[in-house]
Amino acid sequence: MSSAPSDASRLLGSRIREERQRFAINQMELADLAGLHFTNLGKIERGQANPSLHTILRIAGALDLNPAVLLDGMTADMLPDRPHKVTVADLIRAREQGDQPL
Repeated sequence: MSSAPSDASRLLGSRIREERQRFAINQMELADLAGLHFTNLGKIERGQANPSLHTILRIAGALDLNPAVLLDGMTADMLPDRPHKVTVADLIRAREQGDQPL
């Protein structure tokens, strides 16, 4: 888990909270349905935890959502300390031009 919440983790948490509240259930109920501890769900909703793929799928399943709904529009630019801003397209373009992008 990263020490500083990322924009991506805050957005994911906000979307999960909104969906949970839409169904008028509390964190303990959703956590139970998803097979999580409620304190872990709370951290996720506050953007203080980076859930694994399995956890995202469990939460989406419990909310009867396609997990893509929770992740829609998120990009790598929302992550802290991204080591490279170079994309595969940039790499291929640089190779074609004989440059070293990294």
